[in-house]
Amino acid sequence: MIARFALTGLLLAIVSGVSSGQADTATTSFDVNGLKVIVRRNTANDVVAARAYLLGGTQQLTPAIQGIEAFLLRASERGTKNYPREAVRQQTARLGSTIIVQPADDWTVFGFTTTQAVFDSTWAIFADRLMAPTLDSAEVELVRGRMISDIRGEENSPDPLVDRLADSLAYVGHVYGFTPTGTESSLASITLDELRRYQTTQMITSRILLVVVGNIERNHVEQLVQATLARLPRGTYSWSPPHAPQNLGRALVIREASLPTNYIRGYYAGPTAREPDYQALRIAAAVLSGRFFTEIRSRRNLSYEVDAPFVERAIASGGVYVTTVDPNTTLQLMRAEIDRLQRELIDPRGLGRLVQQFITDYFLKNETNGDQATFLARAQIYQGDYRAGSHFLEELRRVRPEDVRRVAREYMHDFRFVYLGRSDQLSRALIDQF
Repeated sequence: MIARFALTGLLLAIVSGVSSGQADTATTSFDVNGLKVIVRRNTANDVVAARAYLLGGTQQLTPAIQGIEAFLLRASERGTKNYPREAVRQQTARLGSTIIVQPADDWTVFGFTTTQAVFDSTWAIFADRLMAPTLDSAEVELVRGRMISDIRGEENSPDPLVDRLADSLAYVGHVYGFTPTGTESSLASITLDELRRYQTTQMITSRILLVVVGNIERNHVEQLVQATLARLPRGTYSWSPPHAPQNLGRALVIREASLPTNYIRGYYAGPTAREPDYQALRIAAAVLSGRFFTEIRSRRNLSYEVDAPFVERAIASGGVYVTTVDPNTTLQLMRAEIDRLQRELIDPRGLGRLVQQFITDYFLKNETNGDQATFLARAQIYQGDYRAGSHFLEELRRVRPEDVRRVAREYMHDFRFVYLGRSDQLSRALIDQF
């Protein structure tokens, strides 16, 4: 517990210190053959997290190749130039390291967490997987089968199913509507030649942002990068956010299911990450989420899980989510709370307390070295400079009651809903009010 709060305190100190004009001497950056590297030295423990952000995310995809990058990176676990077949997994396990593949809308994270003592050995495996996967046909088919099996499993798991359907509905005709993990049909159709061509053309240094956080020296990281990843082709990639989605108006998709409870998720489109409204809407969503919890879960006991999510992307989105046995009463209460947020001003002192609590909760949820890496990456990718993250606290604290009301009015409309459950328990007229 002491270590946990020490790590959180370090992150808060770094961010708040820079925002007050102090130099962030713990973080440095450099460029090698077009590959941007950020290193944050954290001596609180010997854990080191390295994360390669392969830029583009869903902008890399078409309907036919959804999931191709995740497919390629997962196939790399089945053998590389220097670690054939099971050697990759055996050596990673022997080192006690964890290598992750996390496809997302704006990037794919490929990285690892390990200790300082075995960082170099883990790096060798990580770099070889990124640079020289074997892509043996039999091993690729094994990975394909497992990924398709995972997707089929989601059809029987309500929350992942609703998440996927809601994103697709909210972003019809937009790249955020693509599934970075792939669909059953896209994964089934991606050929071995397409995987190899993607490896050759898309594993380039100009697409890679590398962030390393932990007890490790910048010079050491630079030497490893120069000997490995910097030898990839440079390419000419330049990241930019996707185009703004069209305003498609309200929508509802119903998936009939006989379940103990009904699932509802609806999204609306928000501002870009570079707009002032981004943080104001983040706070407005937090206010709404707290009110949902109080009214729907605590007072009425209508749900065990209710939320007003804020989705952090280059273009934000917000929404509502609930699982409930009484969808109509719950939707009425949600609509009433949104109306109140759009009509009334929050008490300034209450807002100040909420912002401070939000900041504390946010950093407690983002306290690991890997989370800190993503915090830096978001600032670098969305704002063009990792140091822009230092303004995060002051931007939140600048949000005023008038801003909360304004963004609630500006963005919280034209919800696009997915409903999973018994259709005879849902009033379409209530959905039309959002």
